[in-house]
Amino acid sequence: MENKLEVWKKAHDLTISIYLVTKQFPKEEMFGLTAQIRRSASSVPTNIVEGQARQYTKEFIQFLFIAKGSLAETHYHLYLAKSLAYLTEETYFKIDTEIISIKMMLNKLIKSLG
Repeated sequence: MENKLEVWKKAHDLTISIYLVTKQFPKEEMFGLTAQIRRSASSVPTNIVEGQARQYTKEFIQFLFIAKGSLAETHYHLYLAKSLAYLTEETYFKIDTEIISIKMMLNKLIKSLG
């Protein structure tokens, strides 16, 4: 599946990054933090594409707001993982930069549609 929206592409790449880094989380986190951060990260591109498939712009905007909420949740889980020393500072800042970029792109897209 390929989507033309750049924000969707970045959100998809973020999800891949999250899946890759969480492979190294402790096994006891498999049903805890690992599952939560993967679910919230994958929810971002999922909501973008689902909103885009809707008939009305207002619905699309609503799904973009949901994507923003999932992105905020992912951002916190990332911070928690860093605080628990599951991530290096370098990895944290790389993904943190991706998240900030996606947040700005979502804000821009919402504004352009509204």
